[in-house]
Amino acid sequence: MKNYWLIFSCFFILSCSNSDGIYINTNTQQNNTSTIVNTFGGSKNDTFYSVEKTSDGGYVAAGFTQSNNGDITNKTNESFNFWVAKFSSENIVEWQNNFGGSNDDRAADIIQTSDGNFAILGYTRSSDLNVSVNAGSQDFWLIKISNTGNLLWEKTYGFSGADYGTTLLETKNGGFLLIGTLDITASGGQGNSKRNEIKHAGGDYWAIKTDTSGNLEWSKYFGGSFTDIPLGVLETEENDFIIAGSSDSNDFNISNNKGTYDFWLIKISNTGNLLWEKSFGGTEIDEARAISTTNDGNFIVVGDTRSSNNDVATNAGAADVWIIKFSKEGNLIWEKTIGGSSFDVARSISKTQDNSFVIAGSSRSLNNGFSNNGENDALVLKINSEGKVLWKQTIGGAKIDFLYDAVELNNKSIIAVGESSSADFDIPENKGFTDALIIQIK
Repeated sequence: MKNYWLIFSCFFILSCSNSDGIYINTNTQQNNTSTIVNTFGGSKNDTFYSVEKTSDGGYVAAGFTQSNNGDITNKTNESFNFWVAKFSSENIVEWQNNFGGSNDDRAADIIQTSDGNFAILGYTRSSDLNVSVNAGSQDFWLIKISNTGNLLWEKTYGFSGADYGTTLLETKNGGFLLIGTLDITASGGQGNSKRNEIKHAGGDYWAIKTDTSGNLEWSKYFGGSFTDIPLGVLETEENDFIIAGSSDSNDFNISNNKGTYDFWLIKISNTGNLLWEKSFGGTEIDEARAISTTNDGNFIVVGDTRSSNNDVATNAGAADVWIIKFSKEGNLIWEKTIGGSSFDVARSISKTQDNSFVIAGSSRSLNNGFSNNGENDALVLKINSEGKVLWKQTIGGAKIDFLYDAVELNNKSIIAVGESSSADFDIPENKGFTDALIIQIK
């Protein structure tokens, strides 16, 4: 494999330091905060989709880059590649790298492994350069890189259709659990709609268990005859797994669909057997995006809802951030909506050191305590263990600004990542179509 490891130029190191970017001093409800905003990229599309705090107190961000100029170096074509950058706690870039082939390769999730290296999951449409094989139009692609950004190994998993990985974890007994979507229509009879007379409209949840080197141990599918999309996973104290996503199916594994898309949660054993499944939502579209444990042994899921009935008590507008807490048995404990009169959505949730949670997403609202500079603004909010908003902040310009993930570092600052098309108001610069966006809140 070609070694793409490099250090950013001096210009990029300076642009990532606390001496640059836009500072936003805010008093957000109960918390005084100082916010630093930076954008990174080239003349094409560049996004950070996942962020993970690292054992040295810094963080690592992963996503994809189409650019081969500007802040992106050692890349000659304009295909999409996995893009990874390691930062110190003070936003100094320590290294960056990109991985892929000559087609479309995009990372969705990154974790630091127990040996101090990193595993990254997404999808690939390539079958050359860093990508050894591709079974069809699009496969899960799992890569492991060293803690200095060198490629250690890579594996693909898929059939002839568009299969894509969305999230992963390192399991307690070794190896990885990969979660994503199986393209039923091109899977050669895999998945829950196996009979030819059953026409499948979308995909199934696909869970893949591997060993520490990415070799397949088992593979399981869950879902119905419509579209089932998993986006969050965690391992329980009993070494089982809970997968969170959304489904508009009402057959096969899905027993109680509330209407169109629901939050659909499943619990599976450490060998992939379905233990229970639960649907939460109303009669409109409700989509789960991420899951976390709580300190009392239960679980919390975030996403967005367009409903205002059944499990959803209230809705302030077109779509609200929706948060549910549920027990080990899958029973609803409480639910909360947060939003204004327009579209407000959550894309991630992460536990903080004070037993609260930080949520990242985007907002278009201009009421109920939300501000907006134009189209979608990046949204960061913090809630306590009972779902009460401690503070919230929107950051953006006149165009579209999204956040996809956020995490609290050891120094208690919050790092949120996403993408931006703006170059005004809170956004310091735009170098192309979309730039990767990093927001630090202290």
